Amino acid sequence: MAAAPPDLTPAPANYEAALAELELLLVRLESGDLPLAQLLSAYQRGAELLKYCRERLEAVEGQIKVLDQGALKTWAPE
Repeated sequence: MAAAPPDLTPAPANYEAALAELELLLVRLESGDLPLAQLLSAYQRGAELLKYCRERLEAVEGQIKVLDQGALKTWAPE
């Protein structure tokens, strides 16, 4: 069996770019207008973007915990 071709889709520039692309993909997926082949690739890209966003959020959460010395503070509106 031949190996799958390498993924040529560029990585998102940052969290905000990934989230914006994910939102656009969601609109396209929900429209019901995508052909089956594009539907699958859009779904796969969406899964990649979601993973990227989750990883970035977890990394930032870890940095915040370190800055707060492991104790998350309750936010209270002023």
